[in-house]
Amino acid sequence: MSAARDIRRIAAAILASGVVLGAGALPAAADGHGGRDRSAVVIGDVQYDSPGRDDHSNRSLNAEWVEVKNHSRHAVKLRGFTLTDKQGNRYRFDRLRLKGHSSVKVHTGHGRDMRHHVYQDRRNYVWDNNDTATLRDARGRVLDRESWGRGHHHR
Repeated sequence: MSAARDIRRIAAAILASGVVLGAGALPAAADGHGGRDRSAVVIGDVQYDSPGRDDHSNRSLNAEWVEVKNHSRHAVKLRGFTLTDKQGNRYRFDRLRLKGHSSVKVHTGHGRDMRHHVYQDRRNYVWDNNDTATLRDARGRVLDRESWGRGHHHR
């Protein structure tokens, strides 16, 4: 009888440890952190003040960008996702598929869209010295927001 009780205790301990390990393996989007789900697709670095002279050249415009990162291991289709500033300027992603653990820079000026660089095709700067970039999914839900300038701390 003692051996059976020991086996049950060992089995219970193994099951309990499996539950603990399983809970630790939940993906970030399911952990309920802060009372809301976190997206795997977020805003990364921001270059809001084009280095050098602001001469409105395409080179200067493209030196201003916002990086969008995919922290998951799975690819994400960004079709319909948008990136906006405080003034309402909006960039809408078209057919880009962002691989897992990769990023894309959204440049302000003109260029040929590629896997890691896309272009808004604008003739004026978008990202002011005191601004906010907001990333939304295709349904319009805010995935991430990054602010900088007076009264904001860059993360």
